[in-house]
Amino acid sequence: MPVIHLPDGSERKFDSPVSVAEVATSIGAGLARAALAGKVNGTLVDTSYLISDDVDLAIITDKDADGLEVIRHSTAHLLAYAVKTLFPDAQVTIGPVIENGFFYDFSYKRAFTPEDLIAIEKKMAELAKKDEPVTRKVLPRDEAVAYFKSIDEHYKAEIISSIPAGEDVSLYTEGSFTDLCRGPHVPSTGKLKAFKLMKLAGAYWRGDSKNEMLQRIYGTAWAKKEELDAYLLMLEEAEKRDHRKLGQQLDLFHFQDEAPGAVFWHAKGWRLFQDLISYMRARQEAAGYEEVNTPDVMDRALWETSGHWHNYRDHMFTTQTEDERVFALKPMNCPGSVLMFAQGIKSYRDLPLRMAEFGKVHRYEPSGALHGLLRVRHFTQDDAHVFCTEAQMEQECADVVKLILEIYADFGFSDVCIKLSTRPENRIGSDEVWDKLEGALSTALVNMSIPYTLFPGEGAFYGPKLEFVLRDAIGRDWQCGTLQVDMNLPERFDIHYVATDNSHQRPVMLHRALFGSLERFVGILIEHYAGAMPAWLSPVQAAVLNISEGQSEYVAQVVADLKKNGLRVESDLRNEKITYKIREHSLRKLPYLLIAGEREVQTGQIAVRTRTGEDLGSMSVQAFIERLQNDIKTKS
Repeated sequence: MPVIHLPDGSERKFDSPVSVAEVATSIGAGLARAALAGKVNGTLVDTSYLISDDVDLAIITDKDADGLEVIRHSTAHLLAYAVKTLFPDAQVTIGPVIENGFFYDFSYKRAFTPEDLIAIEKKMAELAKKDEPVTRKVLPRDEAVAYFKSIDEHYKAEIISSIPAGEDVSLYTEGSFTDLCRGPHVPSTGKLKAFKLMKLAGAYWRGDSKNEMLQRIYGTAWAKKEELDAYLLMLEEAEKRDHRKLGQQLDLFHFQDEAPGAVFWHAKGWRLFQDLISYMRARQEAAGYEEVNTPDVMDRALWETSGHWHNYRDHMFTTQTEDERVFALKPMNCPGSVLMFAQGIKSYRDLPLRMAEFGKVHRYEPSGALHGLLRVRHFTQDDAHVFCTEAQMEQECADVVKLILEIYADFGFSDVCIKLSTRPENRIGSDEVWDKLEGALSTALVNMSIPYTLFPGEGAFYGPKLEFVLRDAIGRDWQCGTLQVDMNLPERFDIHYVATDNSHQRPVMLHRALFGSLERFVGILIEHYAGAMPAWLSPVQAAVLNISEGQSEYVAQVVADLKKNGLRVESDLRNEKITYKIREHSLRKLPYLLIAGEREVQTGQIAVRTRTGEDLGSMSVQAFIERLQNDIKTKS
């Protein structure tokens, strides 16, 4: 006689074992129709799952995050079902859920085409409309292997063969299609109503380039058509904001095969890059940081001591000199900062010591992973490392959080999510130390009344961390800043400070980055603003255009006056129609266009237009200077 404990605190008693679907029906017909899965004692299960003991149960619908996960998982299998229906000779492999959707890998004798994708999606819709039941059965491993071999699904047989002998595996069937899966799945294909196939790609079997190249079909799935439409609209907007296209259009940067994963900054892009550094340099100096710089190339022994050689070697660029010493381009700035701290004797009076560095780092990323400014091999980090006592740790954490949020607000990011990742199962240090480190981060956030999301077990092996996730103008999330608390590197490098009682004590080390990678942050800014940077960030803040040759000297004087006031301006004296010049400079997304004709020369004024096409009328040069300076001051 199981007793079911529901999320609202109520209980339901049954005289015999009962399925999740039957519990939902006992609560209400509407819930029974909406049920996609159940959560029994925290574990997701099918609605057909039979409950025979007392349990905590939540009915999962499409309003739950878990429900969306089940929808996407089930849609991946619907895709495989459709492919097997249209292309019976195709072999299925794996089909996991990914962010915003799913993919499935297939082996087939020819390449799928965009036309195939249209036909597959149409077939998926037909199969969903049939509302076929999705059923689960469990087989012994060897029996499951034999089954998939009998239907020539050799990839599935290989996957199951890697499972330890004697274990059972679960299979799901919908219509004529049966697949290996842990589940859970929706109760029937009719629950899948909002999906779209997105693109084709190649993928090696089990990620090994020595294996066969498979065909990967990507798709997206949502609970409702309105959500799917909103997502597709967001993708369309994201395409318009692609920083790689805008980078060329705005003459900011480019990439070349001669230096894969490294940026060729053009003058305007480099100006933007340097403005970010200047801004951060000023903020850090005001916050008590000292800027340092450490070498780009350091001996292998350093990386062995830090642990990077063992844990990160495959991502490091190395070289060997004639005396057989091995050196590595630094993938991280942290060990260099520790060596800076170790230089000379440090006293408690020196702490907290805040060292900032705009350090160039180099990491080997596979060619297929490179993506414009967002994923590169050579980049600049706005790293800082704070060395402090345990007593100072909490306040230093709070100060870093405050600084990060203020800086993000300046760049137009007010929607920031903070994630706290705590001790993983494999870690160093005692529980007492971890209590202190985690407490410093969580208490700082609580005292500042800042909400955060807890991610148990997701911290680094040496310490917990905060991650700062920005939401941009079209609703995409970007993980940027981090704050990590570390007692591992101080131990590895045996650094210490002299305490008040003359004893030697280990400092706590805080790792802090705000932009993260400056290159990546530039890419994020370009996409957030669709290239239309606020005036204070725009590499060129205004262009002064003449209507005819007679205004050339006046335009030159206006430009000189603006530059004298620290403004970034250009002139355009080309012998072109003014409408052509206005249109061309509007595409460059400059904050202001200043136009000078004979009337402006006579009155000593300029006609001002914004990049949105708003005509602000004529004003004196001084009035415009004050307007633009106010824009810069207010970060608008």
